[in-house]
Amino acid sequence: MSVVLRKSYLHQVLFALCIAVPYLNIYELTFAVWIFTVMITLQNSYSLTILKQVLCFSLILMIAVVVNFFHTDYKAYFIIRDITYLLKPIIGVLIGYQLCKNNFTEAFRTIVYTGVMIAVIHLLIITHAIALLHARNLNDIRLRSGFFSDFEVYVVIILIFHDKFQLNLSRKKLYFFTALVSFSAFMYFARTNFIQFAVLFLAMKGYLKLNKTSLTIIVLLVITTIVGYSAILYVNPKRNGPGIETLLYKIKIAPREALKTKINADDWKDFNDNYRSYENIHTVKQMTRKGVPTIIFGSGIGSRIDLKRQVWLGDMMLRYISILHNGFMTVFLKSGVLGILIYLYSIFLLFRQKKSNKPIITNINLLLIGTGVFLIFSNWVFLGVYNLLDNKSILIGFLICFKEISDKKAITAPEND
Repeated sequence: MSVVLRKSYLHQVLFALCIAVPYLNIYELTFAVWIFTVMITLQNSYSLTILKQVLCFSLILMIAVVVNFFHTDYKAYFIIRDITYLLKPIIGVLIGYQLCKNNFTEAFRTIVYTGVMIAVIHLLIITHAIALLHARNLNDIRLRSGFFSDFEVYVVIILIFHDKFQLNLSRKKLYFFTALVSFSAFMYFARTNFIQFAVLFLAMKGYLKLNKTSLTIIVLLVITTIVGYSAILYVNPKRNGPGIETLLYKIKIAPREALKTKINADDWKDFNDNYRSYENIHTVKQMTRKGVPTIIFGSGIGSRIDLKRQVWLGDMMLRYISILHNGFMTVFLKSGVLGILIYLYSIFLLFRQKKSNKPIITNINLLLIGTGVFLIFSNWVFLGVYNLLDNKSILIGFLICFKEISDKKAITAPEND
C-alpha cells in the first residue's frame, strides 16, 4: 500500500523545521536549513509589499558590501559571517511568504501546532534540567533550557484571539494548547517576552490605534507600570536571589541596562549588569572617531568593535566583536545612519497596513502593527530580526502572504477537530 503525502503537509513540516532549528543555537545549521527551504519553495511571482520588505534588508546588506571595498584589512571569516547574518531576515521573510502560499488553508493551525511542539520540547528540557542536572535557580534553568521564545508568545496570542484568526480548534484542545504554550513561554522568564505579550495583546484589542479609549488604557498601564516598578525598587531584589527574585532584579535594572552612558568596567557588577550599554558606548566612540562618511555609511561587512578588554561571550573570550546585542547598533556599525533609517523604514512598513472590511485582514493588520512596535524593543536588547535565534522574519512574511491571499478569495475554514 503506497502512502501519498500531501504537498501542504511537506510545507507544514518545512515551516516547523525552519521555526524550530534556531532554538538549537547552531547558526550554520539554521542558515543551511533556511537556504534549502527558500530555494525549494521559490515562487513565480511576489507582491510589491513583500518585495519592499526584502528590498530594505537587501539595501542594508548592499551598503555594507560596498563600504567593505574601502577596507582591505578585514578578515575573510568575519566578512562571510556578516553576509550570512545580514542575509538572515531576507531569507526569513521569503520563507514565510513562500510557505504560506503553499499552505494557506492550514496556515494558523500550522503556527499553533508548531508552537505546541516547541513548548513540549521546552518543558521536557526544563524537567531534565531540574531533575537530572540539578538546576535550582532561574539563571541555571534559563542557561540550560533557553533565554526567550518570541514565537511561543505569538502562538499564545493567536490562541487567545482564536476567533479572530478562524482557528477552529475544539474547545478542549484550545484550552489545553493555551495553557501548555503559555506555561512554556512564562518559564523562559524573559522580560522582552513579557513586553512582547503586552504589546501584542494591546495591539489585538485595538489599543495601539490612537483614540480616547486607547489613550486611557495606555495612561492606566503607564501608571500601573510606575507603581509596580516602584514596588520592586522598594523590595530591592538581589542579584542571584532565590526563586523569582532573580527575575525581579533583572526588571529593576532594565531601565538603565541598555541606556547607561558611563560604566565602571572594573566593577564586575556594574559591567555585567550594563554590558549592552558598554557595547553601545564603544560602538559610538569608534564610529565617530572615523569621521562623517563612516557615521553615514558605516564600516562595512567584516568590521568589528574593540571592547578594550577580553569579555566572556557565549563559550569564548573575545575582545573584538562583529555583532552586537543591539540590532540598531549592529546595523549602524555595518551600514551607518543610512542603514538605520532603512531598517526603521522596514518597521514603519508594518504600520502602513491597507484597511479592509474583511475581519481576518483587519486582525492580521493589528498583529503586524503590534509586531512593528515590539521590534523597536526587540532591536534595542536582542538584535531584532538579526538575532541568531530569531524567527520573527518568517512570521512577518507568513502573515503578509496570508493577508494578501485572504484579500483575493474567501476563506473556507476547516471543520472543528
